[in-house]
Amino acid sequence: MAKLMVVFRTAPYGSIYSFEGLENVLIMGAYDQDVSVLFIDDGVLAIKNGMDNSSTGIKNFSPTFRALEAYDIEKIYIDRTSMESRGLTLEDLVIEPEIIEADAVEKMMEEQKNFFMF
Repeated sequence: MAKLMVVFRTAPYGSIYSFEGLENVLIMGAYDQDVSVLFIDDGVLAIKNGMDNSSTGIKNFSPTFRALEAYDIEKIYIDRTSMESRGLTLEDLVIEPEIIEADAVEKMMEEQKNFFMF
């Protein structure tokens, strides 16, 4: 089974990328793929609890990330530097990803077969 990684690196609202990424993760999970999920850069905001996106006209889809567990997607990571530079802690997130350092991000990416960047 190929190792797949979905990387969220863009802000969740203002474009369709994060929502499309979430849909792709759920589809891959439904087909029992070996999926890892990484939140880095502005992508960490995709799982921020209590996002005020009322001015965008787009429904807040961040709570949907809680469904990852139901799809047996357990390899969920967040880049410490990206999270802390945006003033976030684990308590601010809708899910509890594993916090990883930049050198671990690099090593993890080297081990993947395919990437999907959103």
